Amino acid sequence: MSPRVLVTNDDGIDAVGIRVLTETLRGRGLDVVVAAPRIDSSGTSAALTATEDEGRVLIDQRDLGYAIAGSPAYITLLGLRGAFGPPPDLVVSGINRGANAGRAVLHSGTVGAALTASAAGCRAMAVSLDILSPEQATTASGGAVMRMSKADEAARNWSTAAATAVDLVDALVAAPAGVVLNVNVPDLPADKLQGVRRATLAAFGQVQMAVVETGEGFVRTALEESGEQLAPGTDLAALADGYATVTALRALTELTDVNF
Repeated sequence: MSPRVLVTNDDGIDAVGIRVLTETLRGRGLDVVVAAPRIDSSGTSAALTATEDEGRVLIDQRDLGYAIAGSPAYITLLGLRGAFGPPPDLVVSGINRGANAGRAVLHSGTVGAALTASAAGCRAMAVSLDILSPEQATTASGGAVMRMSKADEAARNWSTAAATAVDLVDALVAAPAGVVLNVNVPDLPADKLQGVRRATLAAFGQVQMAVVETGEGFVRTALEESGEQLAPGTDLAALADGYATVTALRALTELTDVNF
């Protein structure tokens, strides 16, 4: 029997990436249910937020799946509790606009959904396409949000990221319970991809927030390139060389080697 997969994202159910990912997973014969935010929820990390009407979480049925007024992590928990049919065997989150690499994955709603699944003992994957540049991005709740035309978005190489993710499903199924595979893919045609590499998290994110102006009662921020040197073996270094990267993560655990 094929694994049951819950597909979600943080860019919203109308994003191109989640549609391409869903179609590719279904094309490989996987049992897929889609539940994603109604609107862009980037930068929400693992926040558990939702809009309620008299205690009921609002859900719309769309052609792709369920559109929910909630954060990706909250939607993931709903799925794990059987809100969209039988609980999934796997959670796949994405395809995100922009890489989720380095330790900045802490702030990602895409990765936050996957880590929420991990905390419940479910295997998960977060998938992102490396299309982010500071000139095209703004910040929302601490996360990077892409601003691009629909035509430009549709022209990106979503299928390369989707195929890379689907090829990793068997490895995810074979992994220990609660493992997250964080997958980042360059925005390249499949025949231009250099391969897939296991990578460590870079010590920083692809971009960082900077405070550009402060005043009476306000602060203005912007995204800028981190300027840090790429360390060999990290996800950002491999992406820069044209490789898709895979980093195994797990939800928060206790430290046993700290004395106090």
